[in-house]
Amino acid sequence: METMSKRERIQAVLAGESVDRVPVAFWRHWPGDDQSAESLAMVTLEFQRQYNLDFIKVPVSSTYCVDDYGVKHTYRGSPMGDRDCVERIIKRLEDWDHIEPLDVHKGTYGLHLQALRIILERRDPATPVIFTMFNPLAMACYLAGDETCLVHVRREPERVERALKALAETCAHFAQTAIAEGCDGIFLSARSASYEVMSEEEYRRFGRPGDLAVLASASQGWFNVLHLHGQHPMFVPLSDYPVHAVNWHDRTTGLSLAEAARLFSGALMGGIEQYRTLTWGAQGMWRLKFMMPLSR
Repeated sequence: METMSKRERIQAVLAGESVDRVPVAFWRHWPGDDQSAESLAMVTLEFQRQYNLDFIKVPVSSTYCVDDYGVKHTYRGSPMGDRDCVERIIKRLEDWDHIEPLDVHKGTYGLHLQALRIILERRDPATPVIFTMFNPLAMACYLAGDETCLVHVRREPERVERALKALAETCAHFAQTAIAEGCDGIFLSARSASYEVMSEEEYRRFGRPGDLAVLASASQGWFNVLHLHGQHPMFVPLSDYPVHAVNWHDRTTGLSLAEAARLFSGALMGGIEQYRTLTWGAQGMWRLKFMMPLSR
């Protein structure tokens, strides 16, 4: 078989066709560098130049999605590169009433669109780019903190649902805008879709509607990925999502790639356990994933 371009390789995997080799990609956070458009774009492009990966996942900070809502955060040396929230904006139930959709062309969202434009302009055109996004329920958890968010969801569900709809509008608009800019798809993190966080019934009500709204807005992308966060992921309940690939911690959750292939008809991303397999370094740990072309 002739050598494929990166784009051809990924597209063949997603179509269930033969490839010249398994596509490979890995990523990491860049604390500090991820706080400005130019530096985020530069470290992303340099990382790609150094490792020549099959696709670029833009390595945003986990807090970028709530910056413009007023959440304060800082980097305290986490080896994973995560930033810590130091001041949240949801403290009382009534605070959810102030959550409204944002203009994604301004503030931190606008900064990330600027970084995306630089990356798209300077990357090899044959290298697909996907943008990391956190679903509306994850955004709500960042605004309030995990425990407070869950307590409020159970005490006044209608009030939180109204805020989740506003967050979904912001998230969906950003996804649509990123793809309109030339991004090939999104990497949507469903942070609370795990049984240690909430029940299926709760996620069906508070998580699924926002997820589907965002994915509908990203429907023009050809490489949309769902990331199931947590050690007990709701793989089956979310296996009908309109995405091209699913990623989860397959080395530690007990759900193998082979088992997942029987549950999801698209491509699977996994193969390496990020906490123990990868090398620690002065700049933090990489988050490494392989995309596995499996039978449909």
